[in-house]
Amino acid sequence: MLELPPLPYGQDALEPHISEKTLSFHYGKHHKGYVDKANSMIEGTELDKLGLVELIRKVAGDSSKKGLFNNAAQVWNHDFYWHSMSPKGGGEPKGALAKKIAEDFGSFDEFKKTFKEAGAGQFGSGYCWLVLSGGKLKVYGTPNAETPIADTKDVPLLTTDVWEHTYYLDYQNRRPDYLDVFLDKLVNWEFAEANFEKALQAA
Repeated sequence: MLELPPLPYGQDALEPHISEKTLSFHYGKHHKGYVDKANSMIEGTELDKLGLVELIRKVAGDSSKKGLFNNAAQVWNHDFYWHSMSPKGGGEPKGALAKKIAEDFGSFDEFKKTFKEAGAGQFGSGYCWLVLSGGKLKVYGTPNAETPIADTKDVPLLTTDVWEHTYYLDYQNRRPDYLDVFLDKLVNWEFAEANFEKALQAA
């Protein structure tokens, strides 16, 4: 059975950029709701013994398990999103990841532009990701609950959630403003750097 992972910081820790009200609702209602729904679907089946990533990969692409995939993937996506932010976030990456961003995007500013355009341009609900794919850094959006973790092709380094409930109480329909704040004030480069180093070691 799946458990709701704890937040890596207090529910008021991202203020004033993301309000306690937004984070409380997003984590306590949405994230918890996905955990509860997924558990209701796997309870008493052979699937309830699987770890979260194993479960996601087991049911990915199975149209009869689409509801389970959506809820399980959202459990993972949200936990990864929480860790992609920090109360002391923002700024620029360091070390090997900073060098790789400059190499693959041309500059850090070009990366920010690409990331913001992908996030703002993601139609409807979804996520924007920075991934390591075939030795190259890439940015792309995914719709709804879709996630790079569903297979082993791409390694996610960080993400931002662009479902409206993520930002609407604080930014209304101004998704680009939310993305600016995410990149300038919240993004957790230490988390992304650790994921990048781990991916290089596993290659």
